[in-house]
Amino acid sequence: MTNTITTLETPKKNFDFIDSIRGIAMLGIVIEHSSAFWLLKYDSYSDKLIQAGYMQLFKFATIAFFLISGFLINHKFTEYTPLQYIRNRFKNTIGPWLFWIFIYLAISIGQRVFMFLKSGDSKNLPGDWYDATIGMFFRVIFHSNYWFILNFLICIAILLIFKKYIYKWVFGLILGFMSFFYSINLYYGWIPVEHTTALFGFVFYLWLGIFLNKNFAEVKHKLNKLSFTVIIIVNIVLFVLSTLETIHLMDLGMTDPFNTLRITNIFYSLGMFALLLKMGDMKGVQNTLNPRHTTFGIYLLHQILIDWILIEIVRPFNLDLNSISAVSVVGYSLLRFIFTYTLALLLAKLISKTKFKWSIGSR
Repeated sequence: MTNTITTLETPKKNFDFIDSIRGIAMLGIVIEHSSAFWLLKYDSYSDKLIQAGYMQLFKFATIAFFLISGFLINHKFTEYTPLQYIRNRFKNTIGPWLFWIFIYLAISIGQRVFMFLKSGDSKNLPGDWYDATIGMFFRVIFHSNYWFILNFLICIAILLIFKKYIYKWVFGLILGFMSFFYSINLYYGWIPVEHTTALFGFVFYLWLGIFLNKNFAEVKHKLNKLSFTVIIIVNIVLFVLSTLETIHLMDLGMTDPFNTLRITNIFYSLGMFALLLKMGDMKGVQNTLNPRHTTFGIYLLHQILIDWILIEIVRPFNLDLNSISAVSVVGYSLLRFIFTYTLALLLAKLISKTKFKWSIGSR
């Protein structure tokens, strides 16, 4: 097994469909992170509906990643202790992860120094170097897309510690209630509501992926009895409900109305995963995106492209997103996605052909 997101070794059985789901899920991750809707607040219901709908469409991606990760590592749980697993993950997962986090930090500090040298104005330098280095390091880990790896490893460690209970329904129910707690917490704020800090909210989906692997023949048999029409209709209903819950959270003034662990989004994510599972091996996705070998690279690169490349490209235009329609923001968000995803994909493919391929988890 290689890295946790992309190059997890696909079992020799016919599980190639996992690569298709992986590729589509990463598309969704980049669509979400490159969106221009994040900080916008609208008064009209129609604008809120457009904003919430755009953000919701691919919101299944994060939970889908945990599901496929659990699916693919099921057979490893009898082989490693938590420490052994983490040690085995360092070269192909933690190493590249830390490398690109430090690249992110270096660019941030370098940008400030450059602005100081260019303007001579000391306000461009960080007033607190600890906050600009160590402080930013922890912010990047817990409050950016880089949270996934740390969260994933914590989830893995929990399952390995309790591995003798992994195939017990009661254990799964306990994990499910932990996830449900975060769904309720969105409305009450007992603990921080951001899904990036919900370190124990995603263990259930890793466990569920393991369960799906163990019972795959039965799950596939039952799924085959359902028509595409039924699954699509169910997902449309769940999409609408998820969008409406997002708007409700907006109206309540919640800080993270797009939270992945909204109860409606949990069901939407499971519904979309079922649809993708039924669709099976999508050769077009695999041939075009080569997700097994590029997804981890896209994951590691795209936030840097958004925060340090895309922002400089659009800066001269002085765009005031509050002054344009929500429909226009959709168009602008799609352009941001196309730029970010295309460049990240090309860079991942390029890096995979060099001696630096280790930096994206490639062998």
